[in-house]
Amino acid sequence: MYKNYPTVPTVKANPNFNVPESGTILRNAMKGFGTDEDKIIATLTSCNLKQRQEIAKYFERELNRDLEKDLRSELGGNFESLIVGLITPPVEYLARQLNKAFKGVGTDGNAVIEILVTRSNEELKELVNMYEKLYDRPLAEHLASETSGDFRKFLTFIVTGVRNPPGKVNADKAQELAEQLFKAGEGTIGTKEEVFNRILSHESYDQLKLVFEKYKAVSGHTIEQALNSELSGDLKTAMLAIVECVQSPPTYFAKQLNKAMKGNGTDDQTLIRIIVSRSEIDLENIKREYERLYDKTLESAIKSETSGDYKKALIALLGGA
Repeated sequence: MYKNYPTVPTVKANPNFNVPESGTILRNAMKGFGTDEDKIIATLTSCNLKQRQEIAKYFERELNRDLEKDLRSELGGNFESLIVGLITPPVEYLARQLNKAFKGVGTDGNAVIEILVTRSNEELKELVNMYEKLYDRPLAEHLASETSGDFRKFLTFIVTGVRNPPGKVNADKAQELAEQLFKAGEGTIGTKEEVFNRILSHESYDQLKLVFEKYKAVSGHTIEQALNSELSGDLKTAMLAIVECVQSPPTYFAKQLNKAMKGNGTDDQTLIRIIVSRSEIDLENIKREYERLYDKTLESAIKSETSGDYKKALIALLGGA
């Protein structure tokens, strides 16, 4: 991904972390009648993933128990999904989320886009390997069976890791690519989607940033305006996601969170996925962007949309009490 900002997580390693102590607290919270949800939340949100993994190993080694199974047997609903997400290695978590996006009637295109277009080549390679390990099926093949047309071609480019690595940008090449994009869209009748596909999937985010600046000079419009007028459906959504991540990943995720909480009902899967997957990367940045964009805090939005232990756990991950 293109990064021009210092990433600030909301969840960090706990300097006072003690594996046996945390493991014992967690086990006692699930023993006997009733479950002490507050202790589960406090224990698992006050340390980072590496430390949570040490607790899971402690459960296996010292208690001969499976932490995930224990949590699933004690919890339910969105609270369970969130807590289990916290103890799952990131690449495995995202592979599971992708598989979930393919299930049921239709594919959750927004989830697929959010997971795939916001990852680096290295992260995508790990994700592709994990997906095949978990589901005994190549991710590219599963994508091909669930999507179609230019959207399918674009996602295939993304998961096969064709994007150039970050590094030096080439101003002359950026000018040339901006002109190609213009000629493939606004500068012709109809749209040559394959040109958009090739450029937005192959060029590094650093290079794309310059391409988009040159595009505005060439056409008089922003690349977002061009994509909105030239494309439609999931392909447009995916390419707009790329543009947003090139400019500011926190802005992209803040907008996705807002979208998940707008209107009737809440898209809890998206809410959980972003909070869990970004908490140790840049959730503090996302919080700031959310407040800038919507003139209210992310905490206040989540408090109004969620309830109970689920709400408590989400707020704890945001760095709140």
